Order: sequence, then structure tokens, then C-alpha cells
Amino acid sequence: MRLFGSRLPADVRTALHGERPLSHALTAGGGYAVATLEALHLPGGLRVPWYEVDRAVWDQEGVTVVMTGGRQHRVDLPEPGLLPETIRERVTNSILASRYVRLSERGGVRLVARRIAGRDTVEWEFVYDPELDPTDPGVRAAVEQALEEVRRALGV
Repeated sequence: MRLFGSRLPADVRTALHGERPLSHALTAGGGYAVATLEALHLPGGLRVPWYEVDRAVWDQEGVTVVMTGGRQHRVDLPEPGLLPETIRERVTNSILASRYVRLSERGGVRLVARRIAGRDTVEWEFVYDPELDPTDPGVRAAVEQALEEVRRALGV
């Protein structure tokens, strides 16, 4: 194993469309998983922006990337190299603020503000406790009020 890993093949670099690779790893299937400043690129041309990644769950065979909407992407990585550290750093860096707000005795919601790489905008994510119905108009109104209070308090 080389100290700084292997170089990315030219066709993989081209598929990044100008994004700067930070770290990468060869997958068990022969493709590459590449972390850039903006996103995680997975085999098959899948580009996952950091603000859409809820978490990455690592095991001995590789990683399962869990999206904020609940979708999951599995990649087997025999030698992950620096990819785990890079993914952790990029996901953590995308989170501008995270606040839990209790809405009622039934539960609350976590309000998460995420940076979108290369833009001055913030993406808000709402993570509801299982006891709450996010389609309930009363819950939605309470979340909007909580969001305004959090925005005002944080200046976001």
C-alpha cells in the first residue's frame, strides 16, 4: 500500500466535472468512491451532495451512506484509506446548526441547517420524532414557528 494511495484514473477524474478530489478508494466492484469538496461520488455516476448525507455507517466490508430522506447507498471498500475521515469531516462541515425543539408532550423535531457547497444558501432539514405526524397542519404550523425562532436566535 502506498503512503498517499493510488492516483485516480483519468476517466474517473473527468467524471468529477472539475470537482477537486480530496480522497478516494477502490470499491470491491472495481469502481471508485471519491470524496470532493462538494459531494461523494459513488460508482455508477451517483453524485451525493454533502448536505444530503445524514450519516455514513462503516463496517469491516465498507460503508452505507444514509441520506436525509432515508435512502441508503451501500459500497464495499476493501481498503477505504482516508475516505472515512474525509466523509466524516465533509458531513460535519455541512451542518451549520442543529437544534431540537419540543413541540408537545408527544415529541419534537430536530431542525438542521446545512451549508450547500459553493452557494450562500442554507438547506433546512426537519427530523420529526416518530410520534409526530409531519402532515398534520398543527404540527407543521408549530414547526414553522420553531424554525423562525431558531433562525432569529442563530441569525441564519
